[in-house]
Amino acid sequence: MSSWTATQLDAIGTAEELEVASLRPDGTLRNPVTIWVVRNSDELYVRSVNGPDSAWYRGTLAQHAGRVWAGGVEQDVSFEDADPALNDALDAEYALKYARYAQSIIDHINSQPARSTTYRLVPRTAQGGAR
Repeated sequence: MSSWTATQLDAIGTAEELEVASLRPDGTLRNPVTIWVVRNSDELYVRSVNGPDSAWYRGTLAQHAGRVWAGGVEQDVSFEDADPALNDALDAEYALKYARYAQSIIDHINSQPARSTTYRLVPRTAQGGAR
């Protein structure tokens, strides 16, 4: 299993937003969507603010793979379900990183439906997906 480099972690972890595109069964990428990303230790996490009904999240369910762009980094990734025991820590990361936004927005990204969609992003080698 690959891991993020320190440079990638810093670049993506401090980026305000991340572009994410899931991989279709035919190997092509869906259109990218802008979402938020947080770093916890040496891992990167994303959530669907709109919970499991979000189109980008549903697109990840078949292949659990895609590509992300943030902070000048472009990387193919696997979407792995995050350990639910991390939810409180990730809630705190979202609240801290995005504190300039209204509390109602932070509450939404930290709601139970959003928490249920939390993925850990795991770097992987390219498998031929095209944008």
